[in-house]
Formats: sequence, structure tokens, C-alpha cells
Amino acid sequence: MTKYIFVTGGVVSSIGKGITTASLGRLLRNRGFTVAPMKLDPYINVDAGTMNPFQHGEVFVTDDGAETDLDLGHYERFMDVSCSRGSSVTTGKVYSAVIDAERRGDYLGGTVQVIPHVTNEIKRAIQALAKEQEADVVIAEIGGTVGDIESLPFLEAIRQMRTDHGIENTMYVHVTLVPTVGPWGEVKTKPTQHSVERLRAIGIAPDVLVCRSEVSLPHDVREKISLFCGVPPQAVIESKTVDTIYEVPIEYEAAGLGDFVVNRLRLEPRPVNLTEWQALVETLKDPRNSVKVAVVGKYTSNGDAYKSIAESLTHAGIPNDSRVEIVWIESDSLENGRPPEEFLAEVDALVVAPGFGGRGIEGKIRAIEYAREKGLPFLGICLGLQMAVIEFARNVCGLEGANSEEMVADAPYPVIHLLPEQKHVTDKGASMRLGSYPCNLVNGTLAAQLYGSNRIEERHRHRYEVNNDFREKLQQHGMAISGVSPDYRLVEMIEVPSHPFFIATQAHPEFRSRPNRPHPLFEGLVRAAVLRRASVGAAT
Repeated sequence: MTKYIFVTGGVVSSIGKGITTASLGRLLRNRGFTVAPMKLDPYINVDAGTMNPFQHGEVFVTDDGAETDLDLGHYERFMDVSCSRGSSVTTGKVYSAVIDAERRGDYLGGTVQVIPHVTNEIKRAIQALAKEQEADVVIAEIGGTVGDIESLPFLEAIRQMRTDHGIENTMYVHVTLVPTVGPWGEVKTKPTQHSVERLRAIGIAPDVLVCRSEVSLPHDVREKISLFCGVPPQAVIESKTVDTIYEVPIEYEAAGLGDFVVNRLRLEPRPVNLTEWQALVETLKDPRNSVKVAVVGKYTSNGDAYKSIAESLTHAGIPNDSRVEIVWIESDSLENGRPPEEFLAEVDALVVAPGFGGRGIEGKIRAIEYAREKGLPFLGICLGLQMAVIEFARNVCGLEGANSEEMVADAPYPVIHLLPEQKHVTDKGASMRLGSYPCNLVNGTLAAQLYGSNRIEERHRHRYEVNNDFREKLQQHGMAISGVSPDYRLVEMIEVPSHPFFIATQAHPEFRSRPNRPHPLFEGLVRAAVLRRASVGAAT
């Protein structure tokens, strides 16, 4: 029988429920269990696809084309699993399903209510994922903070799950804040007590408390939390800030959380294999090399807007035994007349990130021109590929005014244009080219060398593509089209063979990177950065 773990949060938002959920999944994966993570988000949007990255952060895309909250990226990276459309449930999705059922007459004329109809739909989604993934354990994170009106139907649904499945098959993990106040840094447990009180008022008694704190919790503090919150002392888990988020599962294991969960849910006791995870954490904490990689994007003021890119660069440092310091550059800042050398002269590589709309694109183009002319290792992602094509068309092919139809509808040379199948699309949500698509790589190219294969699959999220009318012109002037769709209709990857490392993809490779399996494009970029740093050092 599938076991269910529900992760809630209290006191403040952004407390780290996503990392807790991902780390807990890692503990179970280290024991060989099949884990299906999911996010229950209380916002009314059907999905995250139309949300502003300045407010909400990155939109993560699954293989089957779901646009989801960025926490699914944490789940995939920590647990080394692939989430699906069923892994992301929102209020909008739940109510859409309930209203559709009502319109079909599925409720036989009954009055449709939050209880039982909405809560039943939430439970159905949770159980459907368990069946789809054939999971030993489903770990479901509930978005928001206990006390929010929006999350009440989800909390009621997971309360009912215990009645439906039994106490031995359900478990509640509550993530809370234990702050310090005053000149002596006194540890305060009252916020945690109040948070648990609110949760218990809803009918949920937590089995585990994960206590976020900047200091170690003394034994007497943990005993106090145990007494006032009704959880055993061994289930009060200290969660301090660590050097790297990938150290969190190791800390939880050392605190006994893995064994506690196995015993509490009556799972089969299995040996724990932490070898691979410990090795990658040791490299992250004490690498031999160090490089700087600039990321030029439109939303860099929100650190979560490019979360998967940041993590992919961190992963790429592991096989290269290198710390990767990211230099975030807002693309607008490259448009104010200051030379790109001011921003890029001290970095060892450049990533030009995805985005939508015309703001800041000339800054991206200037950065790419600098990288191409100076031999700076370069990786372009989605819009980054499109800007690389525009830069090359203008400055190498001589196509003055080359642009994208997204930015300039009547550009003299529309080297990037709208996909034909997108021309009659009017809805914004879930209407792009989304999810995993195959790509054929050309023998002898940098792309084929990095992937070690001629057939790959990557996740996509875009409406615009390279205009095939300009393919031949680009190739004549030295740009290689190194990856195409199986029907040769779409350009998926480009590179400049005369450059030490210049490659771009229409896809989003950052969504497939894992700490134990870095993505080959990012790994290659960091390797080129390390070599560049070494050659510069040798020259001086």
C-alpha cells in the first residue's frame, strides 16, 4: 500500500518547505524506495505558466509539458526523478475539474460544495499520482502557510487522507521557524507553538517538526518544543542554514529523520546508501578550482527566476572540481552606453538566459557579440539562441536590422519568426511548444561531442523559432546548425565551430540537470571556463 507524507509550513512563507520535501524524498530514495513528489498550490491560476517571474520566480517544465512551480525542480534534482503533469495540483486545476464534472451532471443534481466535492478531487489527484508512478511513498507539499484562507481545502483534504488510509499510512511533517531575538540571541519557541496550534485546530497533529533556525537548538529547547507541540523529542529536527542546499539530506539523515519516517510508516527497513551524495557534497564544499560565469537575463533581480540555471551551473562544477560563482547581469544594464567589457572582462564564461518580450534584448545581443569576438565560452538558452542568431545575422552575415518577429513585427530580416502552428493561438496559458521533444545532432559537432549521442531529448517552452529562409545564409557565413527536429523543420541547436566554445539551444537543458548527473551543455561550459581561467593564469 502506498504511504503518504504531507509537508506543511508555518510562521512565515519561503521557509524552505520545498527543500525539506526534496531532502525527505532523497532520504527515502537512498533506501531504494520509489518516491512520487507533488506540489499542492493554493493559487487560483490553473498553472504557473502565465505568472510573472519577478513575482513568482521560475516556471519549471516537465517532460509531459506541464508548466509548474519551481519546487518541482528541487524535487527532480534531489530525488533524481521526473515529475509529470499530475505532480502539480492547483486550486484552479481542482475547481476546473469540479466545475466540468458538475456541467456533465456527474454529481446527479446534488449541491456542489467544498466538502466533499472539492476535497474529493484533491484526494483523487493525490491517489492518481500514486497509481501513475507506482509509488511506495507520495510526498505532497502544501503551498503557502498554515492560516492562509486559500490553503484550507487542501489541509482539509490531507486531514481526510488519514481517515481514508489509516494512521500507519499517513504522516504530517510541519516546517516551522525558531527565531532568535534580543542582544543575547535568545531562542524563541512561541512562533512554532502558535503555528502547531493553528494546524491542530484544523484537525492535523504533526508527526515531525522541522525547525528552521540560524543556531543550534539546545536540548532543553527541543524538549520544550516536544512537550508543547505534542511530538516525540526525536521528531524535532533541527534545520540550520548550510553551505550548500545539497547538504540538507545528510544533515537530516544524521538527525535520524530517515529512520524515524521508515519506522513511523512501517516501511521495510533497508540499508542507506549515501556514498554518491556525500561525495558530491564534499566536492561542492571544497573544490580545487573556481570560475566566474555571467548570466545575462531579463529577470535577474529575482534570484528564483533562473533557479534551474543556477543549480545547473553548480552541478556542472562537480565533475570539473570547481566552484562556480555566478555574476548576475540584468540585460537592460548593457544598453546604457557602458561597454560590455565593464561587465564581462573578469568572467570566464557567459550564459544568456530565456525570457519573453523586447525589453533588454539589445543588451543580450551586445553580450553575445562580446563573447563571440573575444572567445569567451558561451551558452545560449531558448531566447539566448534566438539572440545569438540575430547577433550573427547582423554582425557576420551583414543583415542590418535583423530581428525577431516577437520584437519587431516588420523587421527587414525576420531571422526569428513565429512557429506556423502558433499563428492562430489566442490563449496564453499552456499554449506554447511545451515539454520534451527529440532532436537529431550532426556528427562531428560540439553538440554531438558533449552529449555523446546523435539522438537526444530536451524540454521546450517557446513560440518562436529560427526562420528557415535564413538557414543557408547563416551556414554560409560560418554558423553550424548542429541540432534539428527529426523532420528537419526546426532548428534546435546552433554553434560557431571557429570559436573555442559557442553553442546555443532552443530547449531548456537546465530542467534536466541533476547534481549526480550534470547536464552535458553546462558541464562543457564550465570545463571551457576552467580551461580559460587556467590559460589566462598561465599567461600572466
